[in-house]
Amino acid sequence: MTAFSLTFPATAWGLEGFGPWSLVAVRSVLAAIIAGTCLLALRVPLPDRRHWAGLSVVAGGVVLGFPMLTTLALETSTTAHAAVVVGLLPVTTALFSALRVGSRPSRAFWAAALAGSAVVIAFTVTQSGGALTSADAYLFGALLVCAAGYTEGGRLARVMPGWHVIGWALALCLPLTVPAATVALAYEPVQLTAHSVTGLLWVAVGSQFLGLVVWYRGMAAIGIPKASQLQLAQPLLTLVWSVLLLGEQLTPAAPLAAAAVLVCIAVAQRARA
Repeated sequence: MTAFSLTFPATAWGLEGFGPWSLVAVRSVLAAIIAGTCLLALRVPLPDRRHWAGLSVVAGGVVLGFPMLTTLALETSTTAHAAVVVGLLPVTTALFSALRVGSRPSRAFWAAALAGSAVVIAFTVTQSGGALTSADAYLFGALLVCAAGYTEGGRLARVMPGWHVIGWALALCLPLTVPAATVALAYEPVQLTAHSVTGLLWVAVGSQFLGLVVWYRGMAAIGIPKASQLQLAQPLLTLVWSVLLLGEQLTPAAPLAAAAVLVCIAVAQRARA
């Protein structure tokens, strides 16, 4: 969660010197190079054919979809605002997990999930002047694709090491990310600064690879619903980083909404577990 909580501030730093498309494509390529080197060095065999569909979901969700949508959102949204909206990710992940494995959550789970959703929607509408913005649309879309990627990755991590899951998902995206990085770097201006380079390296190494390696291993060990409880700390940690690293001024509604979402998710996860 520490690695993931730094993703939005690091993305904001990266956007100081890279365009959104360049940042996402280059981070994926760098992470894929690291993962591919590990896979080749250890002579990891190709996954069974039956696992490639699941790996495609992981690739579309956590390698391409979530990074791209959140990066586009952070062009106009603060990291604090994004952290509160994405605070619904634990519940969303638990919902996808319930649908994927065919379990039936209790009424208390659904009530808490709906309450948390209502808090986030009220927060976003209030902070956006009475209407949802394009950044909010990107963030809500990011919730869905990331939850799908987390769920499928957690399922696959039961039959293969967690780092194999994200490693092969990254490799699967190389035919798309390499050309995308080449084109994006040609059209979007690049300014290499300490912030932009540090931000790029963190989202590539920390968020895109190492964080997911540990995350999928944990999900396989304790189960997707219980693992998602660890995400409870992520929004609040991101709020702290947004102040310390970016100097953002928090509105009173941001920590209150984050705390309310935390309570709703805690109730939902207790009911789900």
